[in-house]
Amino acid sequence: MDIYALDTLSSLLSSNTYPGRGIVLGCTPSGRAAAAYFIMGRSQNSRNRVFVERDGAVYTEPFDPSKVQDPSLIIYAAVRSVGDKLIVTNGDQTDTVAEGLEAGKNFFEALESRQFEPDAPNLTPRISGMVTFGRDGFCYDMSILKSADAEGTACARYGFRYPAIRGVGHFLHTYVCDGDPIPTFQGEPERVAIDDDIDRFAAEIWDSLNADNKISLYVRFQDADGQNVEDRIINKFTR
Repeated sequence: MDIYALDTLSSLLSSNTYPGRGIVLGCTPSGRAAAAYFIMGRSQNSRNRVFVERDGAVYTEPFDPSKVQDPSLIIYAAVRSVGDKLIVTNGDQTDTVAEGLEAGKNFFEALESRQFEPDAPNLTPRISGMVTFGRDGFCYDMSILKSADAEGTACARYGFRYPAIRGVGHFLHTYVCDGDPIPTFQGEPERVAIDDDIDRFAAEIWDSLNADNKISLYVRFQDADGQNVEDRIINKFTR
């Protein structure tokens, strides 16, 4: 087995009806930073969402506000920038990381105050990523906070730090596949190939997600020094 082999996002996603929410961070073949975040849903409450960009951040918002049942775990800032950092998460821990950075903490220290989501029996893990830009290039961190047992009595914390390697990315998602309860992601983030074309990269992800369960996708390419942002938002439902 080649431990340095790269999967394609299309191969990982097309056969999986429910990876849940997913974060991809990495480096394009030309050396730009790549970040993607998608959300999926099975219930009416989860599916009733769109991504919107506002004041430099990306938020989940209700598509139809009259149908919102419980906003606590589905409405949040998913993408936010703080100085030379780009934060991407699957929940309101985006704000926790941003506040921690402003208080002098690092990415992993900021997440010490959080744990998996209180949505038993699934106990959905919190997945987070952060890209750090600099004059000499960029690197990225990823984290998953998940229940240490079926009862949710303790939180297991896993953190990963990666250098930027051209053409290589890492993919972290909340679930292994569909189920009841839904099985939590296991192991290290998956090594995936990153495309140089943002529209082709976005299409690879969006077209590979299950048509019934996919909701929204955000993709961002950015120069290694943090300049020249290029992004795309795709929503299943449009206003």
